[in-house]
Amino acid sequence: MDITTMDRGQITLLGSGICVMLTMYFTVQLLSQHLFYWKNPKEQKAIIIIILMAPLYAVDSFVGLLDYEGSKAFFTFLDSIKECYEALVIAKFLGLMYSYLNISISKNIVPDEIKGREIHHSFPMTLFQPHTVRLDHKTLKLLKSWTWQFVVIRPVCSILMIILQLLGMYTTWVSWVFSIILNVSVSLALYSLVVFYHVFAKELAPHKPLAKFLCIKGIVFFCFWQGIVLEILVALGVIRANHFWLDVEHLEDAIQNVLVCVEMVIFSVLQQYAYHAAPYSGEVEQKMKLKKRE
Repeated sequence: MDITTMDRGQITLLGSGICVMLTMYFTVQLLSQHLFYWKNPKEQKAIIIIILMAPLYAVDSFVGLLDYEGSKAFFTFLDSIKECYEALVIAKFLGLMYSYLNISISKNIVPDEIKGREIHHSFPMTLFQPHTVRLDHKTLKLLKSWTWQFVVIRPVCSILMIILQLLGMYTTWVSWVFSIILNVSVSLALYSLVVFYHVFAKELAPHKPLAKFLCIKGIVFFCFWQGIVLEILVALGVIRANHFWLDVEHLEDAIQNVLVCVEMVIFSVLQQYAYHAAPYSGEVEQKMKLKKRE
């Protein structure tokens, strides 16, 4: 393969493909470590689902880049795959935090030492909830429902969006309605995670919950907001097809796919730190014993 004979479009595809392979490499490396030290199935199953988010986004975006002349319904389908998996990841992340604290909603298990803690809601949640509530089984169940509603709403909206596009009924105002619904839904899900973290920050500290959460939030943040920015720039004519070697109808989707392929390499590396297998390999216990002896 002679790179000097390739045009810029082919080089872009090659670079994106290399990024996908690197993302797969780092993810498989971390995945194999967890499978080798398979000590806590409940926690590690959730971790595996979470770390697979980066390669899924990368592969999904690369497929979209290969067929960047596809219909808008095709791009909506690809976006729906990523966003539906994102909903599952958010729910699994909350489940992982529950597992760290030995909380089981289904079995009505809430440790006595965490009952009665205060949860302080902020605006606009104070319109629907008291400013301060006490932590109990009912409160934890409510936080869980706020997370899982996104798991249900996201796939339903995706199916409706694709059907309406195929029927030619996906107008601009319909698009905005779906955007508002999905933004409210994902914001509520992420809000429940933030509230949970603030209440249990001390107990969760050894598990590095902030790093774990930022890996998920970072992927969602970059994909969502850079997509909005690109769409606005293309609509305003700031970015045009003749400015780039990607001379395609849906330019913002093509550029978004390239950026996501690159960004997923970074997040797959960050996951090596946030979701490492050391807590299940015995290394943490050995270090704690050494510290006690000292």
